[in-house]
Amino acid sequence: MQESNAGFAKSSEAERTQSAPARQGLALAAAITTVSLVGVGLSLTMALLAVRLAQMGYSARAIGINPAAGGLATFFIATHVPRLAHMIGLRTLLFVALLTGVASLTAFAFYENYWVWLFLRGVFGAALTILFVLSEFWINVVAPPNRRGLVLGIYTTSLAAGFAAGPLILALTGTDGLPPFLAAVALFASAALPVLFIGSQAPELEEQADASVISFVVDAPVATCAAIVFGAVETGALGLLPVYALRSAMNAQTGALLVSLFALGNVIFPIPIGFLSDRLDRRKLLTMIAGAGLVATLLLPLAAKISFVVFAVLLVIWGGIVGSLYAVGLAHLGERYRGAELAAANATYILLYSVGMLLGPPILGLGLDMAPSGLFLAIALLLIAYLGLASWRIAKSPS
Repeated sequence: MQESNAGFAKSSEAERTQSAPARQGLALAAAITTVSLVGVGLSLTMALLAVRLAQMGYSARAIGINPAAGGLATFFIATHVPRLAHMIGLRTLLFVALLTGVASLTAFAFYENYWVWLFLRGVFGAALTILFVLSEFWINVVAPPNRRGLVLGIYTTSLAAGFAAGPLILALTGTDGLPPFLAAVALFASAALPVLFIGSQAPELEEQADASVISFVVDAPVATCAAIVFGAVETGALGLLPVYALRSAMNAQTGALLVSLFALGNVIFPIPIGFLSDRLDRRKLLTMIAGAGLVATLLLPLAAKISFVVFAVLLVIWGGIVGSLYAVGLAHLGERYRGAELAAANATYILLYSVGMLLGPPILGLGLDMAPSGLFLAIALLLIAYLGLASWRIAKSPS
């Protein structure tokens, strides 16, 4: 009997060991699916609001300031997300954020006013901050260390697929009336399903880290500042490419297509670059990505003069290169930190991304107001600044 019990115990242990990868895969799938559905709703909303504001006659600077309100909300709430998750649980907080997103999107549809939208962008941005901090922490914790870059590349690809799909849905629903807002609400509501079924496997935060935002910036500046650059470029591209299209004698539907092309690059590039990041020094890879992104940025205004096809192809390549900054920087943080410290590092990463959201759109909008090509020249200046910082840091601390 004792031998039978021992055999049963060994069998049960073996089954638990064998099922661990399956549980890990389900947990990753749940986190990635939730944040990808959110990405569809987010990109649809950003493109929709930019077009609506442009049609209402607002300047590119005013349109750029509107999404920056979301960045401001992120700036204030990001570092508090780990504490909130510690208090009420990661799964519960995810549900609260999704419900807030649904409520915000519904309010956008019924109150078409610049100042009301500015406030709602802040509420919406706070909900998104919670969703992204918790989802990325979840993914970073569950991802195998030797495949972290690949897993985060898959995450970025899935999120980018959502960003690409959003404006395409907008092309089907149109930019007028309730249908586009109802589509965004439906996407956010469906994003709760993976959390509902698999959320019990989400990691819990049983302690809190004492590290500050400044300490993470000083300790890992190449990774953390990548979030600033990406936040500025991504938010500027999603919010201002539709305006760039209108200023370049294109229509609103073409503007939505440009956003999809930018996001399509993030579908193609992050997985191979994430795979590469598991084998290279991630700081040096981030520098190479920024350098290639700078070259592509400077070529975009020239490509626009040649033909729309050339411009579209280069826009896909550019979006993929610049978009890879985020996944590689996030993987670098996952490599350096663990547990509550990793949660705090993820929160810092999102906060710095919000700094990019705050600073980027108004600056890029100013460039766009000067000339259509000014949008890309302003982005080039951001990449040059990041390259200088990364090169200095690597030279100062080679390992």
